[in-house]
This record gives sequence, C-alpha cells and structure tokens, in this order.
Amino acid sequence: MNAWEPHAVDVPQSVELFQGLDPKHVDAILAAARPRRFPAKSVMTVQGDPADHFLLLWRGRARYFFETPNGKKLILIWITPGHVFGAAALVSRPSTYLVSTEAVRDSIVLDWNGPTIRALALRFPQLLENAFLIVSDHLSWYVSAHAALVSEGARERLASVLFGLASSIGQKVPGGIELDVTNEELAYSANITPYTTSRLISEWQRYGAIRKHRGKILLRSPERFFLRAL
Repeated sequence: MNAWEPHAVDVPQSVELFQGLDPKHVDAILAAARPRRFPAKSVMTVQGDPADHFLLLWRGRARYFFETPNGKKLILIWITPGHVFGAAALVSRPSTYLVSTEAVRDSIVLDWNGPTIRALALRFPQLLENAFLIVSDHLSWYVSAHAALVSEGARERLASVLFGLASSIGQKVPGGIELDVTNEELAYSANITPYTTSRLISEWQRYGAIRKHRGKILLRSPERFFLRAL
C-alpha cells in the first residue's frame, strides 16, 4: 500500500487502546504497526489459526463470527474504527483465535505481530491495562448475549440486536438512525431464522416503528422503537 504513517494526532480520543498514554508513546506504538488493507467480505483472522497478530481497525467496518461444527455462521460483535481484535497475541504462550474476523466494508487495520505487541506492552504498561479492559468489555457482551439467548424470545432478541446496532454502527440521517444491515445478518446475530426476522421486520414496519428502504433499515427513534417492539 502507499506509504502512510498514522500519528497520535490522527487518533480519536474515543480509542480505548491509547487511553492514558502520552502522545509520544502513542506515536511509538503506531510506528511499530504495519498498515494493511482488506477488501469487503475478506476474512482478517481465522478461527482456529495461531493467534499471532494484534490488530486495530483504523477505517472501515468488521465483525466477529463463529462457525459451528455443522457449518452455521454465528455473527457476534460488530467492530467499528478504533476497536481492536486478536488480543490473544498479547500472551506469549501459543494460542489460537477463538473466532474469525471479517471485513464488512473495505477496511484498513494496523497490525502488530505477537513479539512486537508484547514488547510494547512491557514498555508501556498502560497499553496492556487498556487491552485487558477491552477484553473485559467483550466478556460482558458475551455474558449479556448468552443471558438473552436462554431467557428471551425471538422478538426480544431481535429488538435488542437492532437497538445495539443503532448505537454501534448506526448513521444519523434525517428522520432517525439508519442501519446498513440485511435480514440475514440480523437473523444470525439474534440466533433466529431468516423467516422469523422477515416477519418481525415487516410487523414493525407496519406499526411505523421502522422503515426499510434501499436495503437499509431506518429506526425513527431507537428508544421508542425498543419500547414499542417488545
């Protein structure tokens, strides 16, 4: 790719990985990364492969997914710029990626190999602490997702997925929050059938809680939608 070097001044304050670090230290960490481009629909880390790279999504959009033994693809957390994946590379003991990560849009990531990110974590302890906090957030998400799976019905799970996506990947447009997501993706995320997803989406559209157009979903008000959908 073209010569391009990110710097601390380019990093949004919301990026958790660099919280509490001096800008010159952030520059040193960024300088050690290798920028990589991934086209949409390409897999960036593969479930079961050696976890030897730590990555930060710089531009684009991605998501975790898990492939079950019978070939079913379960969509997990959606990843937006500033989020990291491949945290297992911070551990020196060999391990594998628990899930795969795919680019939803054309993306740029910053890539540190295992020895490099571990050396940086020793040099800048705050970096390691931030990474552990991010992993803790992911664990909280998985606990909530599992609790919803065993205690909520299809309607509640799909409503929760839409509400969560509104805050993570939603784009503010006139009239509400727009989501670039398909019924199939929603079905996999909520662990329900595409038929049930289509039926519920159609029902909510008749009520006026959402509007589907050009393959996208518009939530007029995420909060009111969540209350009306249940």
